[in-house]
Amino acid sequence: MTSAVSPKSEERSQSLLLWLVAIGFFMETLDSTIVNTALPGMAKSLGESPLYMQSVVIAYSLTIALLIPASGWITDRFGIKKVYLSAILVFTVGSLCCALSQSLDQLVISRVLQGAGGAMLLPVGRLAVLRAFPADKFLHAISFVTIPGLIGPLIGPTVGGWLVEFASWHWIFLINIPVGLVGCWATYRLMPDVGASRVSRFDLSGYLFLAFSMAAISFAMEGMAELGLPRSVVMILLVFGLASLAAYWFHAARTPQPLFSLNLFKIGTYNIGLLGNLFARIGSSSMPFLLPLLLQVGLGYSPSYAGMMMIPMAVAGIMAKRFATPLILRTGYRNMLVGNTLLVGLAMASFALVSEGEPLWLRILQLFFFGWVNSMQFTAMNTLTLKDLGAGYASSGNSLYSMMQMLAMSLAVAAAGAILNAFSDQFGGAGSAEGVLQTFRATFVCMGIVTCSSAAIFWQIPAQDRSKEPLPQSEPTMH
Repeated sequence: MTSAVSPKSEERSQSLLLWLVAIGFFMETLDSTIVNTALPGMAKSLGESPLYMQSVVIAYSLTIALLIPASGWITDRFGIKKVYLSAILVFTVGSLCCALSQSLDQLVISRVLQGAGGAMLLPVGRLAVLRAFPADKFLHAISFVTIPGLIGPLIGPTVGGWLVEFASWHWIFLINIPVGLVGCWATYRLMPDVGASRVSRFDLSGYLFLAFSMAAISFAMEGMAELGLPRSVVMILLVFGLASLAAYWFHAARTPQPLFSLNLFKIGTYNIGLLGNLFARIGSSSMPFLLPLLLQVGLGYSPSYAGMMMIPMAVAGIMAKRFATPLILRTGYRNMLVGNTLLVGLAMASFALVSEGEPLWLRILQLFFFGWVNSMQFTAMNTLTLKDLGAGYASSGNSLYSMMQMLAMSLAVAAAGAILNAFSDQFGGAGSAEGVLQTFRATFVCMGIVTCSSAAIFWQIPAQDRSKEPLPQSEPTMH
């Protein structure tokens, strides 16, 4: 004879689940931003140049991009509780390995392990909330658990800067361990055991085509910077990456249940939003990597100062969220995104004017403005991409979009590193302070131009497209 669960007990269980998922969101988003401020300190400790540390960031974001397409199938196959517990455990072990790393290669491998856990935390956490809450309570629940996604980027760079300056860079990974252990215990005890279900056959061939394409293109970009690969090897990687992408296209056209249906690309706003996101983020997503380097390597400021200078951007990003919807409804998606994309690009290029004698209030205003327009950009791009998917393609469309976001972040850092390397050779950045500063100035202008170019994609949005109010979005401001 089974006893019915009381409403009070069910409410307590749901509340504990929200806190548990929120912890996972916080861990993932904090670790995505806390590393950027610590890169110069890591470089000094490991005997590397701070201008060649982008692989630490790329390894994490690229791993997440590679695993996102498989996260839904893995969860359905093995069950939410097992996968979420494994994700926290892998993330925690990866964090410990990062802290114990004695070389750049060891650190990159450890970041891959950490990213493998992080790739599952967000999608599996969202799925757990979706299954635990009825439709009328889901929006409130998902809003609660995504708040840490905004807090993590707000405090991450500052905490990273303080830990590097007053302790060591190892602590930016060690702080994950007690949180991870508590998360493992809480998941084991509190998360509902939604078992595995019968799932359709996983499109392994399609997944391998896409994964190889993303990895090859990313390694080609990275090969022009930190890896120092010959141009012939870079070109071969690019050709193989693009060929693998084309192979996936033909594979998906003749497969009954592909990883991502080609019907997604028949939705006009989704096409424009996906491509616009990719190129816009290749520019703007380089900023969390470039700005701490500029402040520490280019201008000689301390890690704690560089971390605190990231706060105006995060605060502006949170404040700007509420203004995006009214602006889109008033101006339409095309006018909003074309104009705002140009503003983001110009704001990025404006950092070429930064100097040691710049007043503090002007620097804070510059950072605040970039954070504001960048947040508006993310909200508008997110809602444009997802608003017309419909129930039939919502899940796969969102997964592909999430994968594209993480891939763009990886390519952004790789592109910024390659441009930094090229201008460093041109201006003699390794030999003089002025050369380093000139290297950064030229890089900011180039990345700003890349961002501005994506406005041409958003210009293809139908002028009258104001058909739906933007969906509620929550994305880490500087993730």
